[in-house]
Parts: sequence; C-alpha cells; structure tokens
Amino acid sequence: VTTLDIVRADKFVAEAAGLDVAKVDVPVIGGHAGATILPLLSQTTPAVELSQEQIEALTTRIQNAGTEVVEAKAGAGSATLSMAYAAARFGEACLKGLSGERVFECSFVASDVTELEFFSTKVRLGPNGAEEVLPIGEITDFEQKGLVECKETLKGSIEKGKKFAQESGEALAA
Repeated sequence: VTTLDIVRADKFVAEAAGLDVAKVDVPVIGGHAGATILPLLSQTTPAVELSQEQIEALTTRIQNAGTEVVEAKAGAGSATLSMAYAAARFGEACLKGLSGERVFECSFVASDVTELEFFSTKVRLGPNGAEEVLPIGEITDFEQKGLVECKETLKGSIEKGKKFAQESGEALAA
C-alpha cells in the first residue's frame, strides 16, 4: 500500500514541479491512512524547489488522495487502476530484487527505525526479500512535526491490526 502513496506523491510533485513523473521519486514513510502517510518532499529525486505553502498543500493532498478519488467518483468506487498499477510496480520491484538487482522501495515492514514495531521506510529488496530496512535520513522541521503525528496515530493502528490478526487466527483455529 505504500507504493500507492508513492505513485500519488510522484504524480502530484511532478505536476507541481513541471517534471516527467517517470523520473520523480518521492519517499513516503509511516503508514497508509491520513496523517500516517508522510511524504518526504525534502528527499525527492530529483531535488525540487517548492515553497512552504506548496509543501504543506502537497503533503495534505498526498495524505488525502484516496478520499479525493472516492469523492470524485461520488462514492461509487475507489482508485482501482491506481491500486493495480502500484501493485504491479511493487511486484516488479520484488521480482527484480529476487533476481539479484539492487532495488529500493518504501515498504511497511517490521522495523526498528522508530520505536514502532512496524513502519514504512525505504527497504533494500534482494534475493532474500526485504534484506535491509534503511533509516529515515535527514528531514525538515515540517516533516519532523509530521513524523511525530504519524507515529502517534500509527501506534494505535498497529495495535488494532495486531489484535485483529490474533482474533482472526483464534477464530480460524476454532
């Protein structure tokens, strides 16, 4: 799901900066719901010049992009094609990694990058799957503030997810 947020971030930043979307890479860390989606616009490749107003507007748009699509479809659907594209992109990255290519993708994995048990950051994919979870790196004060909110919200989501998985496992075993 992180790749879906990255696809959206790449598109929105490319539009704002007048770049070819195929050449833009915006790391997105955290989770996949609202404030847990944290695009690191300061780490965009290639580097882009954005005003603080643009950074704030793009961050909010990226965080709310799923809702934007549902509203555009008047509740009659979601971003099915975008999800399919993101799944294909991530699947291709996994296959490249498994074949021995050095591939980096943001992925929501078990992690010690933060105090949270799971977190999305760049991960090096390789023949053994997710082989290395990379640190967040340098971020701006705005991104740091977003990271604090992201982690506060994501902590609750992780606990809910773990509880659901435990209860589902117990139900399946019964």
